[in-house]
Amino acid sequence: MATANCYEKDGTQAGTFDLPASLFEGTINEHAVHSAVVVYGANQRQGNAATKERSDVRGGGRKPYRQKGTGRARAGTIRSPIFRGGGTVFGPHPRDYTKKLTKKTKRIALRSALISRANDGDILVVKGFEFAEPKTKVLASTLKKMDALGTKTLVVIDKSDSNTVKSARNIPDVRVTLADSVSTYDVVWAEKIVITSDAVKKMEEVFA
Repeated sequence: MATANCYEKDGTQAGTFDLPASLFEGTINEHAVHSAVVVYGANQRQGNAATKERSDVRGGGRKPYRQKGTGRARAGTIRSPIFRGGGTVFGPHPRDYTKKLTKKTKRIALRSALISRANDGDILVVKGFEFAEPKTKVLASTLKKMDALGTKTLVVIDKSDSNTVKSARNIPDVRVTLADSVSTYDVVWAEKIVITSDAVKKMEEVFA
């Protein structure tokens, strides 16, 4: 059975935690993980890059020089792509970069990423966070005791908690996400994954 180091709410060691086999054990499908990361990146693109073609550039209403006798190639406008200040040929135009993955592939990818992190010992389970108000210093101290500070850390919580989010937002390279919306990209991005014990159960319910 896959296990992870377990910690108290203040970051002190509290033995080990048994990770659910349905999420943290099995074979790793690298192709599915790669596909999920590519799709995530593509779906973040706005697709609003645009350039002006010769018909969009202002000016060029008159013929720049006469048709014959100059020795130069005939030209009808100075906004042709061969002139400085002219239109762009084959430039980018607004488009949709959205890609899709099947639900089954998404789950295989997420499971593969979690298994890889568990095998490397990068999954850390904490019994929970309790913040009556935002306390960045307290959260930073907890993560430091868990050896998860100063590195790219993903904190996974079971339900929305603004105090935890506000406590983490000023700590460099620390992201907070919900257990039911964690993505393969999040897991691949992080070097350490801190998951609350309740979030583990929530992830098992949603993704197993």
